[in-house]
Amino acid sequence: MEKRLKKTNSRYVIQLVTIFLGFIIFGFSENIKGPAIPRIQIDFMLDESQIGTLLSLNALGYLIACSFTNALTRWWGIKIVSSLSFGAMILSGVFIYLSRSYPAFSASYFFMYIGNGMLEIALAILGARIFVKNTGTMMNLAHGFYGLSSTVAPMIATGFMSASLFGHPLDWRGMYLFMLSLSVLPMIFALCGTFPGDQLSHEDRVPLKTLLRDRVLWFTVLILSFGVVSELAVGGWLVNFLEKAYGWEPVKASGMLSGFFLCFTLARLLLGPVTDKIGFTLSLVIFPAFSAVCTFAAIAGGESFAFLFAAAGIGVAMIYPTVMAFIAKRFPGGSDTAITFTVTLMGIGSVIGNYLIGGVIESAKAIFGGETETGLLRGLQAGYGFIGLCAAVCAVCSAVLYRFLKKRNELI
Repeated sequence: MEKRLKKTNSRYVIQLVTIFLGFIIFGFSENIKGPAIPRIQIDFMLDESQIGTLLSLNALGYLIACSFTNALTRWWGIKIVSSLSFGAMILSGVFIYLSRSYPAFSASYFFMYIGNGMLEIALAILGARIFVKNTGTMMNLAHGFYGLSSTVAPMIATGFMSASLFGHPLDWRGMYLFMLSLSVLPMIFALCGTFPGDQLSHEDRVPLKTLLRDRVLWFTVLILSFGVVSELAVGGWLVNFLEKAYGWEPVKASGMLSGFFLCFTLARLLLGPVTDKIGFTLSLVIFPAFSAVCTFAAIAGGESFAFLFAAAGIGVAMIYPTVMAFIAKRFPGGSDTAITFTVTLMGIGSVIGNYLIGGVIESAKAIFGGETETGLLRGLQAGYGFIGLCAAVCAVCSAVLYRFLKKRNELI
């Protein structure tokens, strides 16, 4: 009995390490792009609209991965799929390092987002299977490791891009190679571990057609889509905004992005129990609204209120893990399918969102003076205002869901 207990505990530890390291890698891969984008923009001579299109096309790779990962998980199991996702991240780092033209770089980045999509689905499914108690707390703790790596990612990326190895500058290509190669660490634990749920028969799984009849699932799609656009867009646009709108140095601008992710991480590490206590649905009303208020206040207040960009991380941090915890509780027999469906449609929202941000910036620039300093400032403010608007819409959708569930006495 004691030997079996030790074996169970050891298995659980490996599962946790795989999830936690996986989220660390996920945070690195998502948020080293902030300091890198201005350099990529210079190297390939891209404007803001092209950057928005690039991010949207890469989000399409992420979306494609989301569409097939659940099927692979059913056929091969979560162990193999998670290992493949880590391997794809490593290989994409090699491709990015070797790319010397914009088409080659775009294809490599696209491939990295396929690995990203596979990894996110795998980690979400694994979390839903393992965290059956204190779901909100554990989901936020796991995603807190994403926040930890996201906090240090911009500073590490900036440091690596200015470093040299054997007399050769690493630049953004070498930085991507090194950071993505760290995926080998969680890959080792994934290969060594055993994971629950793969033995569940197809008869015990809730089919997608049944889930689609539940309006709550469609609410989660809207909430997650708007929430994630407001989250991920910060990594891609905040450094660009601060450097071009306020003339900040790269290190200072990256520091603010790190501040955002510090607030983001602390919120996930400390506020998870709050979501369990007040309920997941109410949490999804309060936290996105807080993020929207901070973002709008930061834009309206100008450079002296820039710290509110970082404070917005407190609210936006809670959206994704809380939605995952909500899905795990609402659809216990079909969480794999519900997560995949929700995250896949979220990917579509991400594609549209990144494209719209770039388009909003260019449109506002044209209205306020084209390439003038005022036009650039107003364009960047409008684009970042769209990020705050997404958080606000997320809060409104959550409020509608709260009212819907409360009438049916089904609040979670």
